[in-house]
Amino acid sequence: MTLHSNPLLADRRVRLALAAAAGAALCAAFAPSNLWLLALLSPALLMSLWQGASPRHAAALGFWFNVGTFAAGTYWLYISIHTVGQAPAWIAFIAMIGLVCILALYGAALGWLVARWLPATGALRWMAALPAAWLLEEWFRGWFLTGFPWLSLGYSQTGTWMAGVAPILGVYGVSALLLIGAGALVTLGLGTRRERLLAGMVLVAIWVVPWSVRGIPWTSPAGPAISVAIVQGAIPEDEKLQAAQLDNQLETYRDLTQGVLGAQVIVWPEAAVPDTAQHSADYLLARYHEAHAHHSALVVGIFRENKAGDLYNSLVSLGDDSVDWYDKQHLVPFTEAIPGPAFAREWLEFMHLPFEGFEYGASNQEPVAAGALMLLPAICYDDAYGSSNLHMLRTANALVTVTNDGWFGHSTARYQHLQIAQMRSIETGRYLVRAANDGISAIIGPDGRVLAQAPGFVQAILRGSVVPMRGLPPYARFGNWLIISLSATTLAVILAWGFARGRRNLGS
Repeated sequence: MTLHSNPLLADRRVRLALAAAAGAALCAAFAPSNLWLLALLSPALLMSLWQGASPRHAAALGFWFNVGTFAAGTYWLYISIHTVGQAPAWIAFIAMIGLVCILALYGAALGWLVARWLPATGALRWMAALPAAWLLEEWFRGWFLTGFPWLSLGYSQTGTWMAGVAPILGVYGVSALLLIGAGALVTLGLGTRRERLLAGMVLVAIWVVPWSVRGIPWTSPAGPAISVAIVQGAIPEDEKLQAAQLDNQLETYRDLTQGVLGAQVIVWPEAAVPDTAQHSADYLLARYHEAHAHHSALVVGIFRENKAGDLYNSLVSLGDDSVDWYDKQHLVPFTEAIPGPAFAREWLEFMHLPFEGFEYGASNQEPVAAGALMLLPAICYDDAYGSSNLHMLRTANALVTVTNDGWFGHSTARYQHLQIAQMRSIETGRYLVRAANDGISAIIGPDGRVLAQAPGFVQAILRGSVVPMRGLPPYARFGNWLIISLSATTLAVILAWGFARGRRNLGS
């Protein structure tokens, strides 16, 4: 029996609409709605719709599911490009729809492969092959052509105990549990009596296993608590890069910082100084002397230009004994960098679209020192790539993220972005200091809980403390390769078994 046998669902258009609706509903599993159960139900519905579908129809179902997910989940791109970036509405709309369609192609490819190669029915299909294939598609989407890991399923569980597996298998390990659970729901509806019994046991296991490991102390304190202060300037986005407003912005951060001098670490957000370090040398030197006189280290988001004239989106840590730099590695496509031919960049410049033209930071950078903290840094979009800088955890005892989510307006993006930061803390077992231009500035504990949060869209100072942590959870040692290898092996074995069985049937 399949959903296709239901007279109401016999119409192909109804099934496609249902797939799109399920994809859109999935977005409510993430912040700020946090209806986390939808991360099980929505994939389960698509898996059910795939049952008995031809490869072509399965591809269409996967496509429209992803259209629903990314149209509802990344609509804020229109705000970034048109409302904030002031590009023409038609260009912003085309850019948003274009990205949604590109991301939907991943779902289409998955649907076609599922229908073409996986076992036609049974628990092996629903609880092993489908989850493995889906997870590999999610991981592939996260890095191919610079990647877009936003809305990976596992992020929806930062507030549940399913996140207990994140220090072992990372966010994709949490995604794997959700997908296995979704497959178990399908098995309950479509499987045999024995398969349904197994599915019930699996549904219990995907909660019991994370609960049983969530209390394991993967990391431990490496020293006393360190006082920190986050300076949130709340500079309006339409003033951010205006030369006429530069002095006012510099004065804002200088004046706000006066009240927190003495905190051991002070953090400013991304591009708090919206100019190059070379042009702002005197200003930075003055801030360093002020901070040094009060035994404070200052971490500042700023631009950097090298001798060849290449521009980087960077942060600098001004400590007692060193000046450490970090350059952003993962640039936002089509706004900070163009992943394509040179003429694309020239076209953006000709159309006066919001585009900065930064260079990618090196992948082998080291942590930055800030007083007693050795910080694993991330700048905005960087923190969506959890495995990129795991090598820094050999010496880094805390995390820092500087960002400017003003590009997203009052949309859901800022809450989704905070949820990503929470997952990074859970994976690494470390405190995270998050400085945002107009929110959400926060201090996050090693378990992903938000310990302190500044109000949004206003100038604010957020004070708190973090404890430097030592130790490497399994995920910090192996990154994504453990869960991806398990998924790939599972899928390969099932495909090989299916192929061998098909050969035997042909020979009989």
